[in-house]
Amino acid sequence: MLIGDVARRSGVSTRMLRHYDALGLVRPTGRTVGGYREYSAEDVRRIFHVESLRSLGLSLKQIGRVLEDPAFTPSTLVGDLIRRTEERLARERELLERLRAIDASAPTDWQAVLRIVELMRGLDSSSASHRQRAVLTPPEDVPVPAELLAGAVLTESDPHVAGALRWALARAGGDGVTTLRAGLRSQNVDIRRRAVLAIAQMPEAPGAAAVLTDALGDPDPVVRRHAALALGRQGVAAAVPTLVGMVVEGVNDVEAAEVLGTLSVDPGCTDRVTTALVDELDAPTVDAATRIRLAQALVEVAGAAAQDALRRLAHDDDATVALVASALVGVLRERSLEERTGEQS
Repeated sequence: MLIGDVARRSGVSTRMLRHYDALGLVRPTGRTVGGYREYSAEDVRRIFHVESLRSLGLSLKQIGRVLEDPAFTPSTLVGDLIRRTEERLARERELLERLRAIDASAPTDWQAVLRIVELMRGLDSSSASHRQRAVLTPPEDVPVPAELLAGAVLTESDPHVAGALRWALARAGGDGVTTLRAGLRSQNVDIRRRAVLAIAQMPEAPGAAAVLTDALGDPDPVVRRHAALALGRQGVAAAVPTLVGMVVEGVNDVEAAEVLGTLSVDPGCTDRVTTALVDELDAPTVDAATRIRLAQALVEVAGAAAQDALRRLAHDDDATVALVASALVGVLRERSLEERTGEQS
């Protein structure tokens, strides 16, 4: 079979076939009387082998080694190809994210593009102070894409820079929640924690409440607590069990008690909050320190049932619990007196 026929049947150009011949990769086994290359069926099969290996990303030199050395094992070479391909894909994904961020800023000219690129370079700096400065002094007259800030939030480990990024993201608008939602699905718990902290600072953003509600089921307690505090401040009753758990465990219990008090102002949530706290008080294993924390939470809660539970604690068998509860009952009396005085005036 002559070179032109091989080219038509294999899809490999005659120029490439000559290149293969020059490299000794696929040499035709025969020549015509006129000196033209003549390929056998075995030569054609070798051409297809070469093309198959090229499709995997092997260089022509590597392909020659594979075909000439039957003892050559593919595992090392394939493993190297996998690693290099993963690195290339990571670079391309990073490039794609950068391009999308630039596109989201709706640049009107190339100067605007360059200013966004400058911001990206600042966020990629190895210096935390440079990254923070990039966040707090963004390019003038160029809207900072929320997606860019959200992506930076998920990877930022410095607490000061992370705080600046969350602050900027909360004010940027846009659809940063989408990127943060993806972060909450990460296997890396640190990324999930960064994501929930950022969403907690933008609870009114579209979709934020739904994402935070899903986060209440996260396996990490820190993620659950941040989500519960943010949802509770928004009046979402689904946060009550986690908030009560924080009081029982003594983790951010003062903050959790304040949020429970805010939730209890809603008549539709009062009984749920009170019942959850009282149920914990009645648990057979509850210790004195936990009863004190529950008492401190009950004083924040609206409604007569919470007050009755607090008065019951004033007669607790533990003297310290009874003393604290009695003092809190006194706080309730003073509060009630002030309210009546205010109404009369």
